[in-house]
Amino acid sequence: MAFLERRFVALYAALFSIFILFGASMTLVGAILPRIFTDFHWSYVQAGVVLAGGSVGLFVGTYIAGRALRALGVRTLLLAALVLDAVGLAFFGLSPSVLLNFVLYFAVGLGQGFMEVGVDWSTVRMSGEGDARPMSLVHGAFSIGAMIAPLVVGILLVSQIEWSYAYRAVAGLFLALVIAVLFLPFDRLGRDERSQEHGESLIKNPAYWLGFAVLFLYVGVEIGVSNWCAEYFVRVFGRGPETAALMVSLFWGGMLAGRLGIPLFLPKAKTGQLLVVLSMAFALSVGLLLATGLVGSAAFWLGVAAILLTGLTASCIYPSAMTLAGQAFPNHQGPAIGFAATGGAVGCFVFPFAMSGISSGAGLVAGFGFYALIAILGAAAAIALASVVHSRAAGQGSE
Repeated sequence: MAFLERRFVALYAALFSIFILFGASMTLVGAILPRIFTDFHWSYVQAGVVLAGGSVGLFVGTYIAGRALRALGVRTLLLAALVLDAVGLAFFGLSPSVLLNFVLYFAVGLGQGFMEVGVDWSTVRMSGEGDARPMSLVHGAFSIGAMIAPLVVGILLVSQIEWSYAYRAVAGLFLALVIAVLFLPFDRLGRDERSQEHGESLIKNPAYWLGFAVLFLYVGVEIGVSNWCAEYFVRVFGRGPETAALMVSLFWGGMLAGRLGIPLFLPKAKTGQLLVVLSMAFALSVGLLLATGLVGSAAFWLGVAAILLTGLTASCIYPSAMTLAGQAFPNHQGPAIGFAATGGAVGCFVFPFAMSGISSGAGLVAGFGFYALIAILGAAAAIALASVVHSRAAGQGSE
């Protein structure tokens, strides 16, 4: 970990562990979705409502966390996050009630929002100027959890073991991390500087809004593909729930390979350039996944490759965009990072409704066509963000 000071290594390792569980909590529902349809007799709209509960919670959580981080402190924020996620997951799926599961998934999303901002802010504080490697690696931890959870679900389904056990296990691990957070040296990270004009300076800077826009569009597609690719492979390619659950793991496996591999093998890659290249490649990969759906079952293996490529190209978009957002506002990273993360949360909230509505009316392939379009818009926003931050840095360097 040459890109980290020695005094941050233990803290970074703990944040890495937190994000493994964060990733697992994000993909559990999507991996089990085909089975939930069978067991609970939910429609696409009902499933979309429950998924939106987590998105609403994520939206509220990231917004509150960005505004309250300075006052509460990152330790308190992460403790609240861990408890909320533990409680929500402990009781999720015990009843087929859409309302109850909506409320529980809202609590999970709220905790995830606190967790997102707390870990991202902490990682930016530990990073060198503009260095996206720590952020990429900690989000690699997210991908580890996101990949392992569907594998565990697949094993449970094949073994005919109650699938809800996966939720209880992750809830228990969240509670175990509470003890670690109580004793971590968060005081080493310092605090954002207090400033009277920070609100005005943030709003007037286009990087503030572009950070929101990039993550709004990107996260909407990322979570959408993760939540719906299992059902996509069941309906479009005629595969069973067990095989379909593995596609979620494959998507996150590609994500993991990129988030761990790119920082290690391309340590000198510039954050802005990396964001632009990956955003464009991500849009092409989602388009390929859409094309395989149009062909149907004959394109199954090409669809498998498209899932892997979609995860690989998506890998460092979020950490790169978040790093640029923090870099643009060195004295006000809490509000800037919180607002960018809120963009992702809003995307999570909006797109499940759009996806469930399109899929109910025109089919899943049309829903993935919608995601392909959003990915293209996301690439355009990423180009704009990288350009603005680069121009600002060049201007400061010439002063």
